This record gives sequence, C-alpha cells and structure tokens, in this order.
Amino acid sequence: MGTIHPATSQLTLNLELGVSQRHRSLRACMAAGVYGTGLDRIAAKMDEAPSKLCEKLAGGSGDRPRDVGLDLFERYLEKSGDFTPIYYLIDKFLRDQEARQSEALAKLAKLADELPALLANAGIGKVA
Repeated sequence: MGTIHPATSQLTLNLELGVSQRHRSLRACMAAGVYGTGLDRIAAKMDEAPSKLCEKLAGGSGDRPRDVGLDLFERYLEKSGDFTPIYYLIDKFLRDQEARQSEALAKLAKLADELPALLANAGIGKVA
C-alpha cells in the first residue's frame, strides 16, 4: 500500500476510503484483524495465549485493566503483516479534510449511478 521513494524520502500511500470510520477505535481495528485472520493463528504467531490476547483486545477497566500495549501492538504488525491499524491512524489523524470530501463525493456519484438499477431490482420506485 505504501512505497518510500529513496531520492526524496517521500512516502506515498493509497488508503482505503473510511478505514477510520469502520472501526470505533485502534483497539477495535486491531481486533477485527485478529479475529478476521483467526485468533488462534495470530496468537500463536505472537507467542500469546489466545485467551490472554482475547482479554487484551476486549479492554477493561477497574480492578482488571487489560491493555494491548505498544510492544504487543508492534509485534502484531510484525507477525501478522496487517498494517490496517496504521492506516486507521493515518486516516483518522493525518487525512486531509478536502481529500475525505472528494472521496465521499466520488462514492456518492457511483452510488447515484447504481441506485436506479438497485431500486428496479428491488421492485421499488418504478418510474412511468
């Protein structure tokens, strides 16, 4: 998804639209990656017990705080190869508002083109 150009040290990223909108938090983004790949599989790669990893991903407070921690997060990135959590952070904190708006408008235009066929297939709003 990203490349570093050695001559300029410039990083170019092609981000998915709305990755920060699909997850309520960084923890939720990482959890989606873990469960999407398989808890046991990722836990084994990370040398973590599946039950402990599950607890850490669930979070917590009070008497039993559960924390993913930066070391575990970094190990997840390294062992899983899933950089979606980094893209989540970039999208949430560094994405230009104008770029977000342009992407949303492009998505709306595509949806507007598809809408009549979808409505017809659903038997809704037949225009005479």
